[in-house]
Amino acid sequence: MDVQAKLEILADAAKYDASCASSGTEQRDSRDGKGLGSTDPGMGICHSYAPDGRCISLLKILLTNACNYDCLYCINRASSNVPRARFTVSEAVRLTLDFYRRNYIEGLFLSSGIIRSPDYTMEQVVRVAQSLREDHHFRGYIHLKTIPDASDDLIAAAGKYADRLSINIEVPTETSLARLAPEKNVRAIRRTMGRLRLKLDETMDQSSGHRRAPPPRFAPAGQSTQMIIGADASNDRTILETSANLYGSYNLKRVYYSAFSPIPDASRALPPQAPPLVREHRLYQADWLMRFYGFDIGELTEPLEDGMLPLDIDPKLAWALRHRDRFPVDVNSASREQLLRVPGFGTRTVNSILAARRVTHLRAADLVRLHVPRKKALPFIVLADHRPAPAQLDSNRLLQMLRPRPAQLGFSF
Repeated sequence: MDVQAKLEILADAAKYDASCASSGTEQRDSRDGKGLGSTDPGMGICHSYAPDGRCISLLKILLTNACNYDCLYCINRASSNVPRARFTVSEAVRLTLDFYRRNYIEGLFLSSGIIRSPDYTMEQVVRVAQSLREDHHFRGYIHLKTIPDASDDLIAAAGKYADRLSINIEVPTETSLARLAPEKNVRAIRRTMGRLRLKLDETMDQSSGHRRAPPPRFAPAGQSTQMIIGADASNDRTILETSANLYGSYNLKRVYYSAFSPIPDASRALPPQAPPLVREHRLYQADWLMRFYGFDIGELTEPLEDGMLPLDIDPKLAWALRHRDRFPVDVNSASREQLLRVPGFGTRTVNSILAARRVTHLRAADLVRLHVPRKKALPFIVLADHRPAPAQLDSNRLLQMLRPRPAQLGFSF
């Protein structure tokens, strides 16, 4: 099988992994004439978006889609009737370099099915990164998927060459993982996450100490994970509780949520339909609110009888409508914490408001300059020339007014 045919199979097989954003790593380039590539923003095929909104391009492939495991939700499971392929280490390296030289990509996202053993698979993945860094002096972004229970030496080597490491938690609960992926073990996955955190913390401690020589490099962009949403009966509250535990226990940079996608010849243990994609979007929004806006899980999900976030409005707006007694908020005097809870106000908007009100009293027209959605924000705020009518904030029609209207999809011509 030629490389082109392998690429068609292994790039398609990698599309189900969402955790491939390239933010947070150290800045490198080759403008000094040494090496190849950079981690600076570049032009190319769009594969993902970084948290700061920057469009990034990564070559996202599996080293092989052959796998010893028979995870029911995975298209590449051992019992799946799909074409199989495998890159050699040299093929994966050459493909990455060729794509980079053509300005198609900014880096590499490399994962693999598990073959022979965790150590053998991890060794093959590491060899690709090692060859790119040492043989070809590649300075672009590299994200490697780590294999649970691979040896400490291989994990250390992966962190030496990769910018980010990740290991998928797969599904929100241990019970679901045992039912859907019996060969995988939550404790093994979390044990590997713990080892990654220890290495990351050790590197950070050495960096902050007074040392003449820099500490050994280890995954400067940290570690991340991914959860499949909708493959089991876990509600949004359970998913967010798992995420909060992962952030707190392993200091993850990001938890990615991937809506379950039905696969051919699927097991009866799986749902016949995919969950609404907007559910994935709402989970990302709730995740952001917990990490950057000061919300906790109870505030977002406790009043919900079924533990599910509403799909028709975003979680912050849903919270504000349940707590109308906390509004309206005076934009010219409220604390940062209060402003962060106003619907339509993002962290950048709040920072701009705090800076601007040192020299002026903000008015309704200033919201346009700050790119604030006025329709969403005005019922909840007081400005120098605006105060919402009490009847508007208390009205039962406020939800109807703020809920996005259904839009007819247009034609593509």
